[in-house]
Amino acid sequence: MRMNRNGTSRRTLIAAGMTGLLPLTAAAAAAPALRVERLPLWPGRPPGGEGISVTDQSVFRSPENKPDDIAWPHVATPMLTVVHPERPNGAAVLICPGGGYARVATGRTGGDVARRLAAIGITAFELLYRLPHDGWAAGPDTPLQDAQRAMRLIRGQAGKRWTVDPARVAVTGFSAGGHLAARLATQAGTQTYAPVDANDALSARPLVAGLFYPVVTMGDDGVHAASRERLLGSHAADPAWQQRYSTERNLSADTPPTFITGNADDPVVPIRNSLLLWEALRSARIPAELLIFEHGGHGPPANRRNGAAVPWLDLFLGWASDHGWPA
Repeated sequence: MRMNRNGTSRRTLIAAGMTGLLPLTAAAAAAPALRVERLPLWPGRPPGGEGISVTDQSVFRSPENKPDDIAWPHVATPMLTVVHPERPNGAAVLICPGGGYARVATGRTGGDVARRLAAIGITAFELLYRLPHDGWAAGPDTPLQDAQRAMRLIRGQAGKRWTVDPARVAVTGFSAGGHLAARLATQAGTQTYAPVDANDALSARPLVAGLFYPVVTMGDDGVHAASRERLLGSHAADPAWQQRYSTERNLSADTPPTFITGNADDPVVPIRNSLLLWEALRSARIPAELLIFEHGGHGPPANRRNGAAVPWLDLFLGWASDHGWPA
């Protein structure tokens, strides 16, 4: 299924103007080694940590125990992993990994998406965010604190620590990270913490949002129950809390253009999540596009029967170019 708000057709992948982008996988494969750095989000202890005891803990995600294929069930020090392009084009993206709010599935050296985007000139910032179950005072707003802070830090250090245009920063999110990215997009102006330095005077609003097989709703219709339980804790059955943390019910007037994609056969996060958000965006007259693929489960779309890969990331970039990003 392919939908956009005004019914216009997709350009042919913006082929004339994006010769360095297509195919993106080829561009990434040809890229040299990329510089990676990690830095904490906050200058001291993150907000709301008084009286709690939590330490950073990572676990391997596969039996092979690959050193960077890890997830974090406990996060005391939220971090940004920055993958620097060899030739930055000024665009930047904040990437919110998933993990069902039980953990954050991200390594220390930048994942595949971050590296693919950096290979075409986009500075990629992968977010390791805190989790509500560790007892932070902000509860379900704790991950949003980190996402807002990350966007402001990216902008605050633009032109100083990294070659980034502060007006050209997008957000992407995957699975529960899609819920966090959507909350950032819809609640960028909501104050979730007291400012700690000059960076916090800057906007947290992304230029565009890309949400991939996202968790969206906390209501019963389409809910991913595990994410709701982990995010809302003892309030998971409370209708008022469900409404407050359902992104489709809390769009702001300045919600940015939003791209959503998922798979019809997703056995983890029902595709109903993507439909609910697209319907809400359309009703609010916010530019949006929805792509639903037939196969792929909980992840990127499956290859075609002939083995051809579905260019899902290229499709996002092509759509985003219609709304001023990355160019």
